[in-house]
Amino acid sequence: MPRHPCPHTTAGAVPSYHRARPRPGHPHFLIVFTLSPNKMADAEARPAKRARDGAFFSLGRDTYKVPMALHSENRTRLVQAMTTAGHTGLVLLKGGEAELRHDTDHERIFRQESYFNWAFGVREPDCFGIIDLGNGTATLLIPRLPIEVTPWMGRIEPPDSYAERYAVDNVRYVDEMKELVRKTSSIHVLHGQNSDSGNWSDPAIGEDYFEGQPDTPKVDKTALFKIIADLRVFKTKAELAVLQHVSNVTSAAHVDVMRNILPGMGEYQLESLFHHYIYYRGGCRLLAYTCICACGPNASTLHYGHAGAPNDRTLKKQDIALLDMGAEYHCYCSDITCSYPVSGVFDDRQKMIYNGVLNAVRAVEEAMRPGITWPDMHRLATRSLLEHLTANGLLVGDVDEMVKVNLGKIFFPCGLGHFVGLDTHDVGGYLEGNPERIDEGPYGIKKLRTARVLEEGMVLTIEPGIYFIEALMDMARADEALNKFLTPKLEEFRDFGGVRLEDVVAVTADGIDNWTLCPRTVEEIESVMSGGPWPPEKDDAPYLCRRWKATPKTTFSSWADIRTKEKEAAARPEYCC
Repeated sequence: MPRHPCPHTTAGAVPSYHRARPRPGHPHFLIVFTLSPNKMADAEARPAKRARDGAFFSLGRDTYKVPMALHSENRTRLVQAMTTAGHTGLVLLKGGEAELRHDTDHERIFRQESYFNWAFGVREPDCFGIIDLGNGTATLLIPRLPIEVTPWMGRIEPPDSYAERYAVDNVRYVDEMKELVRKTSSIHVLHGQNSDSGNWSDPAIGEDYFEGQPDTPKVDKTALFKIIADLRVFKTKAELAVLQHVSNVTSAAHVDVMRNILPGMGEYQLESLFHHYIYYRGGCRLLAYTCICACGPNASTLHYGHAGAPNDRTLKKQDIALLDMGAEYHCYCSDITCSYPVSGVFDDRQKMIYNGVLNAVRAVEEAMRPGITWPDMHRLATRSLLEHLTANGLLVGDVDEMVKVNLGKIFFPCGLGHFVGLDTHDVGGYLEGNPERIDEGPYGIKKLRTARVLEEGMVLTIEPGIYFIEALMDMARADEALNKFLTPKLEEFRDFGGVRLEDVVAVTADGIDNWTLCPRTVEEIESVMSGGPWPPEKDDAPYLCRRWKATPKTTFSSWADIRTKEKEAAARPEYCC
């Protein structure tokens, strides 16, 4: 949505239309839901009408079309859940705000606030919106922009264009907001703590919004968060399709990097290749998170790639590369990790550690189904890793005893995985009424981002790993209860780094669908890195539950094929004038 001009600009300067925080009197977008059980039929019918008209999000060309019906369905789900819980009144959601870099007028690339995107799919910043849950209509409120902004922002679109684009029923101006929302008994705003970041959601309005005015609704901060966050845990059919698509694009980008990696390259070049692929080929302007391109010893740092370690190592032939990278499309995320030798051929040490992690992936993916608890999957992966390290001489002793003293945390200090959706670490992990976090020391199972029982419609990552982290290895050596299990051979791996494999999977009625279509076995990786075809004609690892049928092979087309098609398209009459 076009931003409104800042009145505080110097003569001759290009005005800034952005702000880090809303200013009193400045217009925003707002969305409101009015709850009324006896009008649910209208609530389901009216928003669906525009959605049937075919509104969608896409960057054009052959990029994926996300139907606005996806968001209409989510709004209906929210109405039903709030009504079933006995709540009445309004629900207000606030969109994300445009941000400037520090004290400059440089605008950061905008990314919509996730709850707002879940309900409306609006891509512009500085938005709120209104949905009347009494009759099911959705109203978007836009700023009343002056004509003076057009040289910088282009044509000011009329309200009807937003109604058509986002399949909402009405579009009004923000300066009309108070009159539109005040005639109700209560307004429910989003207020809750994210269990991953510890941050709190930003309510659309404060409790003093109507201060000094008679006969105004109560602003309630207690009901909405746990309901809408839990709805985000369970993906609709349309959401599953978008998430599968973005994981397909992410997988193909990983394969492209795998084909092009060479000794002497910089880690940052691997990041660049990935980002170019997902944007050029998939229309994914944003990454789901900062790329982790950890090679050699850097692969022992779980979230390598941050500002203090910005993917700046030069690759060596003997390095193992751990590449954790994900695309984002329409705010829906993927999160995939591949590990493989820079040389293209596994040496004995690399193959041994790699297969240990792959065995853990297989154990979990074969066991996952509704009714299984996520902590049990973490324990299964940890035991599998310990058994493998013991079988190969890095550990010695009884695995049951290792489990009792939590030895697994030394080599696998993080959690098995997390929810994926509109955020890489998606919400709903530790909502009220669900299992609480398991506290067994500072590492390992305590780091699980959820302890919930698996249910159909959940989407999670499975990401076991073996890491040789010097600080933790030293800690284990200094602890007699742990040191007795460690062999001298373990010291040979201090500079190894680590291996992580991460798949994005959806829980189905009887198991999982794995949307990670990357080479996974040693044979697959070595074949692709030597120029072999991908995807394979035959899946030699059916236990990974990879879902190929819904993936067009053009996703993995070579750059040469793509450029040939583009040159052919460039000669078409519609592009000649």
